Amino acid sequence: MIDVARTLSGLGFGLVATRGTAAVLEKNGIPVRMVYKVKEGRPHCVDMVKNREIVLVINTTEARKGVIADSRLIRISALQARVPYYTTMAGARAACLGMSGSRDLTPYDLKSLHAEIAQA
Repeated sequence: MIDVARTLSGLGFGLVATRGTAAVLEKNGIPVRMVYKVKEGRPHCVDMVKNREIVLVINTTEARKGVIADSRLIRISALQARVPYYTTMAGARAACLGMSGSRDLTPYDLKSLHAEIAQA
């Protein structure tokens, strides 16, 4: 997880994570913003996906009933918003390798780009 987060941060992605993950990332010197789990209150990660504040989701889960329900909501919102979604660290690492291999990769805020196009 640390390597994936460090790679994404290095590529210019801002990171958000739930409390436990955020604590581990901060402990390892990776900038991160804490976000609530769905059952913890609002705004939570599903709200952020629906509001287009999240452009990539990495959500690995444990096989517990409440966790699986949250994971399902996150997955559905990501799919509806057409946000890339990874459920394994192996998949997230592969995505990071692909993004790291692209020399001209720059993340853009699509909302701002569309606003610029509308003004032209």
